[in-house]
Amino acid sequence: MSVVTDARKAIALLRKAVDQRRAVRDVKRRVAAQPHHPSRHYRVAVYFADGDVNMYQMRQWYKPLAKLAETWPVVVLSRAVTGASALLADGALPVAFVPTVRQLEQFVADQDIRVVLYVNQNTRNFQMFRYGRRWHVFINHGESDKMYMTTNQFKAYDYAFVAGDAARERLSRVLWDYDLEARTIEIGRPQADHYSGATPYTPDKRTVVLYAPTWEGDRPSAHYGSVRTHGEALVKALLQTGRHRVVYRPHPRSGVVDAEYGAANRRIIAALAEANDADPSAQHVYDDGPELGWQLAAADVAVVDISAMVYDRLAADKPLLVTRPVDPEAVVDTHGYLSACEWLDAGLASHIVEQTDRVLADPEAVARLEQWVRHYFGDTSPGAATARFHAAVDHLMDEWNRWDRQDDEDHDGEEAELDA
Repeated sequence: MSVVTDARKAIALLRKAVDQRRAVRDVKRRVAAQPHHPSRHYRVAVYFADGDVNMYQMRQWYKPLAKLAETWPVVVLSRAVTGASALLADGALPVAFVPTVRQLEQFVADQDIRVVLYVNQNTRNFQMFRYGRRWHVFINHGESDKMYMTTNQFKAYDYAFVAGDAARERLSRVLWDYDLEARTIEIGRPQADHYSGATPYTPDKRTVVLYAPTWEGDRPSAHYGSVRTHGEALVKALLQTGRHRVVYRPHPRSGVVDAEYGAANRRIIAALAEANDADPSAQHVYDDGPELGWQLAAADVAVVDISAMVYDRLAADKPLLVTRPVDPEAVVDTHGYLSACEWLDAGLASHIVEQTDRVLADPEAVARLEQWVRHYFGDTSPGAATARFHAAVDHLMDEWNRWDRQDDEDHDGEEAELDA
């Protein structure tokens, strides 16, 4: 039996290697068909070492980065073939496919990259950290109170762009000997300036409820996903009213660890399709598209899990409910918004209609929301976060110039001493 198992593993590995080589050839062919990257052109690089499964981390930055590129040319440095393939297909930003360190080094040497942005904590980020004389900046892929937001890995970067006061408070509670004033820059949520896009339904008198759960998590402390515990009950209740429209946006990794979680996700999708067949005017939406924006802006109420979606919705300054994790080992930060949010317990999921009506009509809930929006994101008026994002990059460019001039002066001084 062990011989057969080993043979199967060997065949699987061989097939994987063949598929990988084929995928690399395909990406290289598509890169060759793209416009050539002019030498010394790019000033900002976004380093992305992940595959297509984590493309949601990049896609939420497309529009803010495209706007930034009007001032400072931006390129994405893609290390994984599936990630590069998805980036090229999206066509939102110029892409350099640099799977090897040698190719990465050659590209960096040919450009004038002064600021490198990172959307996640991939361990391969350290292969980019080797290049000095440029600022390495963690911009993350969302704002939340998950433990990911306070990792000591923040110290590996020259700077971190954070959303606001809440982020700084969160870091100050956890990180030792970290100069928050010097190394963090508040920019708000520039993605919120691009919460747009056409809704896939015709707006009417129905109350639109966005249900955007996260995945099941890969360890008890991160068991925030609600599809199995809350999702089926709340979606069923909303589908029965005839006055609600459900926009269901599950996490793209739903079911990768827990098969039952994946099965519950599929049942919800099927229930939406069945409801639309029964009443085409309902126009319920299963949303698995790459764009995030219209969902947050259009929904009257959002139901989300503990994830960046809480804060994406908070930045929209509109009512939301947060599902309370059932697993007692799930880590919940009770210092920030989660200490005063509108919780939805699993036992109340079937009563979602009453819960959504309450948060829409309760003036105290509305006032609390306004307070926390300011605490997390500062000024959320249109364009304010984009202006802060651009100002932060401008500041780093000025700092780059200052250090570059200082290096030149030091070098000239050394040469003068040698001549003397």
